Amino acid sequence: MRIVYMFAVVITILLGLSSRKYSQSLLPFVAQNAGDVMWAMMVYFGFRFLLVRKSLLTAIWLSFSFSFGIEISQLYQAEWINQIRNTLLGALILGIGFLEVDLIRYAVGIMFATVLDKMLPVLIHQRYIKRIAE
Repeated sequence: MRIVYMFAVVITILLGLSSRKYSQSLLPFVAQNAGDVMWAMMVYFGFRFLLVRKSLLTAIWLSFSFSFGIEISQLYQAEWINQIRNTLLGALILGIGFLEVDLIRYAVGIMFATVLDKMLPVLIHQRYIKRIAE
């Protein structure tokens, strides 16, 4: 399953970056929310990749803790961390400013990733069984 989680991380990163680059082509609601939802999904799949043998609840708990921790850390505005946030990578990882709505977006992303995580083995298994039956 580790390879599946790595693939999910890469795909999620690509989708998240695409949602920012092509935001003008998306519905406004999607353009405003997709990046943060995808970021939280990437965090979840990253924890699943790193801790593949741990429980689903562990990944959920760590994902919420990490995502919410990063968002809350944006209330801290020291010059040294703001210099990091002013870089592209720093902004993508640490964010720029605290927004309460981001907490909702992160929760949606983690829940959506969890549902996908539960569905993927079933879908993979069904396709495998279907191929054997053919």
